[in-house]
Amino acid sequence: MTTLSPENSLSARQSASFILVKRKPPIDKTEWDSFFDENGHLAKSRDFICVNILERGLHPFVRTEAWKFLTGYFSWQSSQDERLTVDSMRRKNYKALCQMYEKIQPLLENLHRNFIETRNNIARDIQKLYDKDPLGNVLIDKKRLEKILLLSYVCNTQAEYQQGFHEMVMLFQLMVEHDHETFWLFQFFLQKTEHSCVINIGVGKNLDMLSTLITFLDPMFAEHLKGKGAGAVQSLFPWFCFCFQRAFKSFDDVWRLWEVLLTGKPCRNFQVLVAYSMLQMVREQVLQESMGGDDILLACNNLIDLDADELISAACVVYAELIQKDVPQTLKDFFL
Repeated sequence: MTTLSPENSLSARQSASFILVKRKPPIDKTEWDSFFDENGHLAKSRDFICVNILERGLHPFVRTEAWKFLTGYFSWQSSQDERLTVDSMRRKNYKALCQMYEKIQPLLENLHRNFIETRNNIARDIQKLYDKDPLGNVLIDKKRLEKILLLSYVCNTQAEYQQGFHEMVMLFQLMVEHDHETFWLFQFFLQKTEHSCVINIGVGKNLDMLSTLITFLDPMFAEHLKGKGAGAVQSLFPWFCFCFQRAFKSFDDVWRLWEVLLTGKPCRNFQVLVAYSMLQMVREQVLQESMGGDDILLACNNLIDLDADELISAACVVYAELIQKDVPQTLKDFFL
């Protein structure tokens, strides 16, 4: 067992403090531009910007550019001219990948059964998407989405296509203008979050650590869940696979949580604290009704129209509580 340092305890209290006061307005375009010098180099530290994103969020007019830094599309050390060069390179690389895909597509169709199956799954998933707003205006281009998802599947040997990726790519298409931006932002997002949202890489670890966290912070609840079998917590894997996107009332709320996860603030693997906070929302109902795995999953699936700021605040408070306790080494290693 290890007690975390006073410095980390102070940091945790600071990161959770914005729940106690009225949150400052999100970072707008004027303020964002003030973070850079005349050559486009950062005049503020990366840590300063990430803490402000955690505590305040990003204005929609800033989000596209900020996300390119958060995902790694642009280097935090780059100048404006260097970013223009990088964007041009990413556009050319995307075009080259598209040309490569067109050449090898017949080979994939003839020799790889998984390709046909995955292509059909992608097509089915995309058809389920709502592509228009309430006024009938077209929001997304499904053909472009399908192309990006197929190209991503062919190019990414680790993060195989899984249900939910189509919704992620849709959100990136809504955020940016060009296909090469959508494609590369999605790739970098997967790299940043693969240990939280990709089934064959990190989802199982997240569920195991969620169980460990419940046992440490809420032993009574943990005992109830244990009595209902191992599947009670394991059934929550869709939260991580979909990166919580189905729990929110708006796209802005999804982007708000995702950009916090990308900052790495207030700690690593913050998504597990988010999941813990959501599970606490149904805790009393689960205990009172002595729910098992299927019923717990149903109750959790009914957590919709959540407010991202409230959920982030709740998870930060959990972190502030956690960091001041005599924490097991496994939790310390995972979160710090």
